[in-house]
Amino acid sequence: MASMRDIKRRKGSIQSTQQITKAMKLVSTVKLQKAKNRAEQTNPYSNYMYQTVTSMLAKSGTIDHPYLRKGESTKKAVVVITSNRGLAGGYNSNVVKLVTGSEDLPVDDVEIYAIGNKGKEALERRGYEIKEDGSGIIESPSYEDAAALCKQILADYTAGEIGEIYLAYTHFKNTVSHEPKLIKLLPVEFDEEEIGQAAEANVLMNYEPNEEEALDMIIPKYVTSLFYGALVEAVASENGARMQAMDSATSNAEEMISDLTLKYNRARQGSITQELTEIIAGASAIS
Repeated sequence: MASMRDIKRRKGSIQSTQQITKAMKLVSTVKLQKAKNRAEQTNPYSNYMYQTVTSMLAKSGTIDHPYLRKGESTKKAVVVITSNRGLAGGYNSNVVKLVTGSEDLPVDDVEIYAIGNKGKEALERRGYEIKEDGSGIIESPSYEDAAALCKQILADYTAGEIGEIYLAYTHFKNTVSHEPKLIKLLPVEFDEEEIGQAAEANVLMNYEPNEEEALDMIIPKYVTSLFYGALVEAVASENGARMQAMDSATSNAEEMISDLTLKYNRARQGSITQELTEIIAGASAIS
């Protein structure tokens, strides 16, 4: 059985850790409120952009455009958005598992565009090629950052260096619910139902002034909007996950402190009982 001194020392250590987890929870809560507002404002726009573009292209018939044609390269670019710091529960590992567990993304054919050190380090250990490291973006993501990332990836795509573009991030549902997502951005995948409806109605999308000029503007905005929406949602999800993790850690510390307090009191009571027994035995021996 541990001595009273050991129990007291361990209890003090856990109390110090609990103060840290409480502080981290408060910091994450404050950051979450700001990030949550941005995510809730951005999310509808990103969703409608994705639905609108895929629906529009499904009704466009066969269009030969560099952004829509699948490249000859077997390489697949995956933009992986994680955090630069840990202590956020399964937030980072869930995104990594999404990439490593996908049959469509064999390790030899994937180039990772990493946003966040944790995802970069985890995928690098598993043998994935890290094409670009943009971990600084996740600290304070902006639309300009998303546009720069989009420009670089689309340049690689049109140059034939990559044949497909994917996005892996954590979708922010609410404060306590976050869903890791893997979506294919290019070539655009159409909804079969929409294609069937367009064929039945014999309705094709018209472009003005022409298809090429319109898509040269639409596709980069489509990709940039999805990148920016994913970055904003990832920040909110990270802070939500860290807040929950620190709350659980604080609760666990409280339980451990209560258990150690009980053990300390029992040890103290045993020590007092032993001392009383020794005094009584000594007194009896004298008399």
